[in-house]
Amino acid sequence: MSESGSFRHDFPRDSRSILRFAGPLLVNNFVLAGMMLVNTMVAGRLGPGPLAGVAVGGSYYQMFWLFGLGVLMSISPIVAHAYGGGRDEEVGRRFRQGVWLALLLAVPLVAALACVKPLLGWFGTDARAIPHAAGYVFAMCFGMPAMLVFLAHRYTSEGIGWTRPVMYTAAVGLATNILGNWIFTLGAFGMPSQGARGCGIATALASWAMLATMHVYQRRHPRYRRFRLFERFDRPDRRAIGDILGLGLPIAGSVVSEGALFAVAALLMSTLGTEVVAAHQVAISYASLMFMIPLSLHSATTIHVGHQVGSGNVRAGRNAGWSGIAMCGLVMALSSLVILLARGPIAAAYTSDQAVRELAVWLLLFVAAFQMPDGLQVGAAGALRGFKDAHVPMGLNFTAYWLIGFPAAWWFGIRQAYGPSGIWAGLIAGLVTCAAFLVLRYRQVTRRRMASGA
Repeated sequence: MSESGSFRHDFPRDSRSILRFAGPLLVNNFVLAGMMLVNTMVAGRLGPGPLAGVAVGGSYYQMFWLFGLGVLMSISPIVAHAYGGGRDEEVGRRFRQGVWLALLLAVPLVAALACVKPLLGWFGTDARAIPHAAGYVFAMCFGMPAMLVFLAHRYTSEGIGWTRPVMYTAAVGLATNILGNWIFTLGAFGMPSQGARGCGIATALASWAMLATMHVYQRRHPRYRRFRLFERFDRPDRRAIGDILGLGLPIAGSVVSEGALFAVAALLMSTLGTEVVAAHQVAISYASLMFMIPLSLHSATTIHVGHQVGSGNVRAGRNAGWSGIAMCGLVMALSSLVILLARGPIAAAYTSDQAVRELAVWLLLFVAAFQMPDGLQVGAAGALRGFKDAHVPMGLNFTAYWLIGFPAAWWFGIRQAYGPSGIWAGLIAGLVTCAAFLVLRYRQVTRRRMASGA
């Protein structure tokens, strides 16, 4: 059977499997994006200063959070391979070492977050936004350890193909975030309004609530009993943690390369004034919300490909990866159409400031332009991770984002003074290049694996 014919034959089955895994993850991702949306909308009601603080502070926090996320994300394909191969005891061992790694990562990441104020000042961020951004980040420091340990729980559950609890914990997190913003940001029950800091407090509390919910669920649900996640205590194992880091560090490098590009873009925007930052935050917030759809398909593709490859069926794994890539590209093409048709109402939902809204409507055109390449690159990344291929993709990500995307954003946005339009054009250049690189890399990896029979 030809490669294309095999893919067409397997696509209906693979797409159903991917959608089954992706459904709860989609709810989870939308809910987590909803937390940022709540923070943005609540801060926006307090004025451009707090809104800019949440935008800049969130971008700074994101650079370090994404590193921890990327490292721990490797737990999912590692567990998926063990689960696909029927090695239940290994699943439990990988989980426990993942928790140790999460705790170790928390120390340097919290220390880095504590340096937010001087670093923003050094970068030249608008002085009016710095106090708001620092308060937001300082408050979120207290939630970082909980979020990292939660991720170890989450990616273990995803690795065994049980994604439903991820959805439940996200709902608890959103409810906690809304309540926390009502109390600490808007000043309910007689509490003084904490401004942007209140948004950070609400997010930190949500992180602890999510960890508690997931931990209790995994302890009590019978689906996890065979893996004996909590029935023994393991000391940190250098080799096991090294295995996670061996795959996790290049994944983190890829995730941070993209996330840091958008974070630095926000910092570049911060040199152009508070109104520009606020409009950029509207555009990127909506883009992030739409990105949750292919991101859920990305994670589901990693799981499905990992199960197939772990069981020794490389051909099925290859076709599952192509199915995931195709689904991500199609979804984002539809997303682009929605943005083009509804830019005005989208911007109006975020802010009532006329100047900010008009600029946001313009920037949403750039968001529409990068939807499909963004979907293709995240789909290909998920498929590659299912094959545990991370080192070369990290280099490809870095090349696309930092040797092409960032120079273009800086040159057109700052040097040539095209402002936010030039910065967004650079982002698009990086994403298009990355999509081409990763799709070609997946084609190369799968052909090589099929030829070797491994």
